[in-house]
Amino acid sequence: MKVLMINGSPRVDGNTGIALKEMEQVFSQEGIEVETVQVGNQAVRGCMACGYCGKNGKCVFDDVVNELAPKFEEADGLVVGSPVYYASANASLVAVLDRLFHSTGFAKTMKVGAGVVVARRGGLSATFDELNKYFTISGMPVASSQYWNSVHGAAPGEASRDLEGMQTMRVLARNMTFLMKSIQLGKEKFGLPETEPKTPTNFIR
Repeated sequence: MKVLMINGSPRVDGNTGIALKEMEQVFSQEGIEVETVQVGNQAVRGCMACGYCGKNGKCVFDDVVNELAPKFEEADGLVVGSPVYYASANASLVAVLDRLFHSTGFAKTMKVGAGVVVARRGGLSATFDELNKYFTISGMPVASSQYWNSVHGAAPGEASRDLEGMQTMRVLARNMTFLMKSIQLGKEKFGLPETEPKTPTNFIR
């Protein structure tokens, strides 16, 4: 099984990276393959709603989003980590997620998602909610922990001193592993849930 981790921090070894590496250690112990892609230090433009992806199966901007697409399709789980800026995720990360989820046509149903947020003090819950919306609009079960998936730290390395935060990351990784394995067994025995054609309904007719 495989987990794709997207690090939305501009700092490769910053506090968000520390939180994700704490999870990665548990995944490795559980036999889960992990690949981490750093996107927060890249200049990524947002979606232009041009419709190119609907016709061609990929985003018109050939950057990290198109590189992530096949990795996401292959993965059983997706972990998205972000620092908190003005009670929101990193702007480059948001651009990546908007375009990644919109431009990829493959079914994301039953891929397990987990958001991880890191801040000096506040804005964690708002950012956590922001990340979870990508999963819950895509039929992806959301992995949880013993607390909301958040870690505190300001100066480089401080996240490792948030003992409860680090424990929350370890428990999250174990719970996510259990969920992915359980879903795999369920798919083998029962298959995926029945789907229905979407019925888009606008408020203005």
